[in-house]
Amino acid sequence: MSLLFSPIDLGGLSIRNRLWVAPMCQYSAEGGMPNDWHHVHLAQFASGGAGVVIAEATAVLPEGRISPEDVGLWNDAQRDAWAPIAAAIRARGAVAGVQLAHAGRKASTWSPFSGRRGSVPIAEGGWQTVAPSAIAYDGFDAPTALDDAGIDAVVVAFADAAARAVSAGFQLLEIHAAHGYLLHQFLSPLSNRRTDAYGGSLENRARLLLRVVDAVREAAPETAVTVRFSATDWAEGGWDAAQTATVARWAAERGAVFFDISSGGLVAHQRIVPGPGYQVPLAASVRADAGVAVGAVGEITSGPQAEEILQAGDADVILAGREWLRDPHFALRAAGELGDPAAAPWPPQYERAMRAPSH
Repeated sequence: MSLLFSPIDLGGLSIRNRLWVAPMCQYSAEGGMPNDWHHVHLAQFASGGAGVVIAEATAVLPEGRISPEDVGLWNDAQRDAWAPIAAAIRARGAVAGVQLAHAGRKASTWSPFSGRRGSVPIAEGGWQTVAPSAIAYDGFDAPTALDDAGIDAVVVAFADAAARAVSAGFQLLEIHAAHGYLLHQFLSPLSNRRTDAYGGSLENRARLLLRVVDAVREAAPETAVTVRFSATDWAEGGWDAAQTATVARWAAERGAVFFDISSGGLVAHQRIVPGPGYQVPLAASVRADAGVAVGAVGEITSGPQAEEILQAGDADVILAGREWLRDPHFALRAAGELGDPAAAPWPPQYERAMRAPSH
């Protein structure tokens, strides 16, 4: 059997394979409520053979939404709306995951579908954003620096959302500390200019994330807790892979069982040169330096490419986003590309199509 279609165990959670669906915002909610779009969107990937399906960035507070159209888990009505979606993922053999998030200074923005850019004015449904420091993301409104009470409220909100997620039936919780959102903002010296216990040294900049890991673990002690990092800001003087590895090791000591390694998103002047597997070296670096299980993501589009990454020891899991959008049965196709279609978890209803037609 290929490594890609071999099972993996994370913190007691048994997962059928190592080809997962990365969280992808849909900007399709009202009042933070997931709906039929989210149900069909996520369940199809489980039918398509994914090992884990991770629901999009899900705000732990209303002001933590990236846009007014983002989903949330800050109230029980949202929990109840998520429950049938998580059940549909599980019923199709995949693990149901959700990404818990707070957008910080990158919140209250127009959705990509609006045709507008920048911050949504308060008069048009936006809100005052918060951040570690009152430094705006380029082109966005200035945030308010969180005080100690505000920081404590964020920690509590992550814990409460985690408890709701477990109640809704999610089996894996991913803490979003990547892509320039609030926890990443605290981690990076480019956005964190604080002089208190949450700024300056790496230990201080990591303090909020580690508090969130502790709070989520306490709220969901039997659930797999993971963290998504941007392993570099792609900008001089910013967050980097060495710091990521150190903080990943600290988070693992607190019970995080897996790290999803992406990159960028903190500053508009980042310089990224994308290409096939361009973030894999970052995942490999964190895996080697921290001694933790990691996932690689970023322009991974075929079974052989994914298998090669795993065989090289660069990652333990492959995550993909856009390739699942292009082909919701990516895992079924990848198994065929690797010469063993039966290695993928084909639904019985689809087995008649397992073998390619003869010509």
